[in-house]
Amino acid sequence: MFDTSWFKVLTFFGVWAGIWLPIAFAISRLIGWQPSQVLPPKQKLIFLASLYVLTPLIIEWKIELENLSFAELGLRLQPSILISILLGLFFSLASLILVFSLESFFNFVSWHWQNSKHLLSLLFPILCLSLLISLIEELVFRGYIFTTLLIDYPYWVAASISSIVFASLHLIWERKETLPQLPGLWLMGIVLVGARLVDGGSLGLALGLHAGWIWGLTCIDSAQLVTYTQKNNWFTGINQQPLAGIAGIFCLVMTAVTLWFMSNIKYI
Repeated sequence: MFDTSWFKVLTFFGVWAGIWLPIAFAISRLIGWQPSQVLPPKQKLIFLASLYVLTPLIIEWKIELENLSFAELGLRLQPSILISILLGLFFSLASLILVFSLESFFNFVSWHWQNSKHLLSLLFPILCLSLLISLIEELVFRGYIFTTLLIDYPYWVAASISSIVFASLHLIWERKETLPQLPGLWLMGIVLVGARLVDGGSLGLALGLHAGWIWGLTCIDSAQLVTYTQKNNWFTGINQQPLAGIAGIFCLVMTAVTLWFMSNIKYI
């Protein structure tokens, strides 16, 4: 028999999938995409939007059904959450600067600064998109899933399981590229759970960290600022995926160390 928390989590994903799959099927027919084909970024964005737009409705249903509140899930609409988001953005961008500086030092990447002129038009829309994606994912995985698992499990088990679910669900989109990233995605989930705990249960810091990583990497990629010198490099990541290499893991570990240090001096 499933524990109470597992029943609630499976119900959440079951209802989410049950509503979304017919929509996804209709979209795939409309745009002429087949599951055997590689999903282009623009088409992936369409599927993501259709999936994520349902999330507030499912969360609201769960909140009413299980007598929860958004505050219990970590979404506290207070001025302090804005400070936490900004801190998270700062920490994540600083970690990316450190990683890319190391990659440049070892000549693992080549910079194309002439393309930086494209950044101005990209910064704000990508930031908004990054914040929206991060809000949805943090509310689901570090919010509802983690909080629900705490009914039956201690913190470290709930953190591990919610991070496994977070990593595994990325396989929906790009299985070949995602497989090497699974350990990194799991560690990312652990760090983001840690960020919530450090922030007194609020999702603000985790949201900022998550959004900052998406924002920085997407801006660099969209503006074509960087070329990797090798496709499958042990440091930069397999298939140029940061979380499938030492650089991405180092970024997460340094963020975790920073959070631990800041929590000990009671700065957050």
